[in-house]
Amino acid sequence: MNDQLKPETLCVQAGWEPKNGEPRVLPIYQSTTFKYETSEQMANLFDLKESGYFYTRLQNPTNDAVAAKITALEGGVAGMLTSSGQAANFFAVFNICSSGDHIVSASGIYGGTYNLFSVTLKKLGIECTFIDQDASEEEIMKAFRPNTKALFGETISNPGVMVLDIEKFAHITHKQGVPLIIDNTFATPINCRPFEWGADIVTHSTTKYMDGHATSVGGCIIDSGNFDWNAHAEKFPGLCEPDPSYHGLTYTKAFGKGAFITKATAQLMRDLGSIPSPHNSFLLNIGLETLHLRMPQHCKNALAVAKWLESNEKVAWVNYPDLKSNKGYELAKKYLPNGSCGVLSFGLKGGRDVATCFMDKLQLAAIVTHVADARTSVLHPASHTHRQLSDEQLIEAGIAPDMIRLSVGIENVDDIINDLEQALK
Repeated sequence: MNDQLKPETLCVQAGWEPKNGEPRVLPIYQSTTFKYETSEQMANLFDLKESGYFYTRLQNPTNDAVAAKITALEGGVAGMLTSSGQAANFFAVFNICSSGDHIVSASGIYGGTYNLFSVTLKKLGIECTFIDQDASEEEIMKAFRPNTKALFGETISNPGVMVLDIEKFAHITHKQGVPLIIDNTFATPINCRPFEWGADIVTHSTTKYMDGHATSVGGCIIDSGNFDWNAHAEKFPGLCEPDPSYHGLTYTKAFGKGAFITKATAQLMRDLGSIPSPHNSFLLNIGLETLHLRMPQHCKNALAVAKWLESNEKVAWVNYPDLKSNKGYELAKKYLPNGSCGVLSFGLKGGRDVATCFMDKLQLAAIVTHVADARTSVLHPASHTHRQLSDEQLIEAGIAPDMIRLSVGIENVDDIINDLEQALK
């Protein structure tokens, strides 16, 4: 049924399908545990011989319904929710990597993910090589090693709002026999479905546009089901060889296209426990029901603001993919024809000090670390999220010292522009 429905309908209807006499609205299954009549029934669940619920750390009906909705929106075969977007990216990589392995990643990604790959994974024995996502295929290929297990990028980078050439990245990874993992947080499946361009696994920080109201931290991982793990079995023994922690079960043999998500749930979630609460998933589901209405408004407002900033004499530069003057405009037209997102970046003449002074004068736009919800917000990465870096390190990370990240909300755009104008004065 889901294959026949449009995204707008999936936002509202997918995931929870109540039976006769059941609640019309997705319930909150606020329970850690679930009852069974016999010991054998419980044993089969623990052995992965049957599907069902026995402990919320592994599965919960509320969480699973929301994961199913996002899976349908992305056009995947299986999905799981996590406690945050950071957990989603960690699980997506760690599910196929172990000590001694290597990954390749675009360099202009979210700072938290950059640190996860460059510092934390390194402590676990997993190395990462960062590349310029605009480099040629030949240059990017040089970063791959025999032990490389994945290539990672963001559809629209945070905070640089650079558009990724997904097809180019997919072509590279599939020549190398590894999956392409795409963080689709900023675009959401309303504006881009990376699986349609060759991506294999998609992650999200659902905290952002999917929740949409800054109420709940969360993340998700969606598997396309398209990557053939068995064709590269020597690279992915965790999926293609027996798992001693489940009596020698082999995930690809037992679960087919569901192997990746089943392993991530049965192994990583079991051992690391980065689950969302059912109540947070309930709130996320409410946000998803209006995602298709909010994203066009975010994009419409952001483009109007970007054009206004571009014409203002006090503004030094503006970076927004939907501007015709932007270097990513052609990629945006290809991958994001209905609009990119509500986030843009810009700099003011006068540099860092003028940027922070301007932000202090804003009245409607709030200075917050969050991004991509219904309310307009602003952040100065050099002073806030990346303040530990020198100006030289900021530039290496693709962040100008004077960069202001503006997350344009769904308020009346005239009010947003008026606020920017009074602050500039």
